[in-house]
Amino acid sequence: MLVRVVTKEDQRTGRLTEGVVKDILTKSPTHPHGIKVRLESGIVGRVKEVLS
Repeated sequence: MLVRVVTKEDQRTGRLTEGVVKDILTKSPTHPHGIKVRLESGIVGRVKEVLS
């Protein structure tokens, strides 16, 4: 799944990083700040947009 995430470092700026989801790290089905995922590139962030 192709998504855009915001990393911990980019939370203040709101800069989004695009990538393909490798692992879903959040246990619950919903989260107020977005589901935390690991991208195939190894970047960890919270999903802000789902592209496909």
